[in-house]
Amino acid sequence: MNNETTTLISLKEAMKRVDHKLQVLEAQFKELDFTKDSLTQKFEHHSKALANQAAHDELWTAVLALKFTSMELSILYSYVMEVLICLHTRVLEKLPDLVRGLPTLASVLRRKVKNQCIRGVWESVLEESGLEEGDITALCTFFIAYGNKAEYYVAKVRQMYIKDVTFLITNMVKNQALQDGLLRAVQVIEKGKAVKAPENQKSPLKELIPLARN
Repeated sequence: MNNETTTLISLKEAMKRVDHKLQVLEAQFKELDFTKDSLTQKFEHHSKALANQAAHDELWTAVLALKFTSMELSILYSYVMEVLICLHTRVLEKLPDLVRGLPTLASVLRRKVKNQCIRGVWESVLEESGLEEGDITALCTFFIAYGNKAEYYVAKVRQMYIKDVTFLITNMVKNQALQDGLLRAVQVIEKGKAVKAPENQKSPLKELIPLARN
């Protein structure tokens, strides 16, 4: 075997080793990319969870810090209760076969997480009402906080004591999510539907289109 043949064999073996190392490096880079993507997803999920928790804590703080009189509180509570009942009723109207399985709005909220049919109907009802999930969170938080303190007043009584409940809410409620939820609740009960204003407005509920109740 001459020197040229030996050199050629050595070169081929060296190229094989280099190729093997490149394959190993490629596999390591793929693993690193997968790890990076996994960590990025976990970080994003954790960030969203923290943001949601912070928003939830802020909402509870705002609800518990409200300075309404007992009469004002009861009037707002009455609107909130009527909206929650209205939503539950509309869901049952669309799902008559599940009436016994969905006795309360809480059962709807709980079961919609895993039941696509219920979730679809719930989203449809929210859209028809002009409401969003954030509004429901705010209204439920308010309802839970004051359910054992406030009284229910029918519409005529509410109008006797407070002529402009929208003005009351915008002046007294500073948390935007809570303010939006309460204002939309009033619109749903008084007008049949809450309508979103253009996004470039400072207050998303300064203009609401009156719609006749179905």
